Amino acid sequence: MESSNIFVRRPVTAIVISLVILLVGTLAILAMPISQYPNITPPTVSITSNFTGADAQTVEQTTTTAIETQVNGVPGMAYMQSNSANGGNSSITATLDINADPNIVALDIQNRVGIATPALPSQVQKLGITTLKRNPSILMLVAMYTPNGTHSIPFMDNYANIYVRDQLLRVPGVGDVFSRADNFAMRIWLDVGKLTQLGLTANDIQNAINEQNLQVAAGSVGSPPQALLLLLSLRYLLIAG
Repeated sequence: MESSNIFVRRPVTAIVISLVILLVGTLAILAMPISQYPNITPPTVSITSNFTGADAQTVEQTTTTAIETQVNGVPGMAYMQSNSANGGNSSITATLDINADPNIVALDIQNRVGIATPALPSQVQKLGITTLKRNPSILMLVAMYTPNGTHSIPFMDNYANIYVRDQLLRVPGVGDVFSRADNFAMRIWLDVGKLTQLGLTANDIQNAINEQNLQVAAGSVGSPPQALLLLLSLRYLLIAG
């Protein structure tokens, strides 16, 4: 009771002590390492590749195992999970430690993937291997549709892949966007019997399609022909000589 009477009889002393406590507490809050959103789930790094035309066993033996052998043992990684599908897709998810820096570990994993790349099939090397810092947990689902049915499904898929996906990837905190929208493509079904009769293989068909699918530069509109420019240049050189 005596100590409480001191603060009651001397309000100035009570105010001064309160201000000192408030000041010391503010300085302590600024100096203490407080995290507003602590790390609860461990960060993950995803490694994806595609071996077109291969089944799950072939993908596992030629692609997934080769990448896992090199990535295994990266500092800061806790464990790995892999999945090889019949569609030729290979997916490896490396789960990191809670306190590990995902930027440094992802760089180390990418370097290990670069070491394993020469041992992979040429088809996988051609399509490339993607290494991303991503969390498999779903943050948000977005569905697109046309209220009046004025656009078709291929149009909406193409619009989502060209415009919406790029905008979502630029949002802070978004590691990757998984889209169910299909790109414009051409699917070719081969008749094995006719290929055998003609003595052709799937690679021959693929090479023929690649020869017919070339991006040729169309040039420019309104500019003089290149041959005319070459003649004018030669004439200038002859005159100058």
